[in-house]
Amino acid sequence: QVQLVESGGGWVQAGGSLRLSCAASGLPFSVSAMGWFRQAPGKERQFVASINWSGSSTYYADSVKGRFTISRDNAKNTVYLQMNSLKSGDTAVYYCAAKSPGRRTLTVANEYDYWGQGTQVTVSS
Repeated sequence: QVQLVESGGGWVQAGGSLRLSCAASGLPFSVSAMGWFRQAPGKERQFVASINWSGSSTYYADSVKGRFTISRDNAKNTVYLQMNSLKSGDTAVYYCAAKSPGRRTLTVANEYDYWGQGTQVTVSS
């Protein structure tokens, strides 16, 4: 059974930082492409960042480029999202997603096979 468990969400003031983690189990993590998406109330799920199986390639939405960094530790079966210079517009539920097996960075939600339950990020201005 595949499980993706996000953690690290919470409340932060604008300009602050948070680091999200997504621990994966039940899938061959080292050959899986991983991504982060977010969904704000009343809005569609939005791509945030993705990383290929080895970590050698990453891709970001324009809205987070230069502020967010996606990384992975294949030894720990974990993908991270470091979020800096947070803005009120970053407030959303953040979801981890996996394409397994998958080697490329992926930006479309329906390309992913598995999803976590999400973690809430609230940025106060």
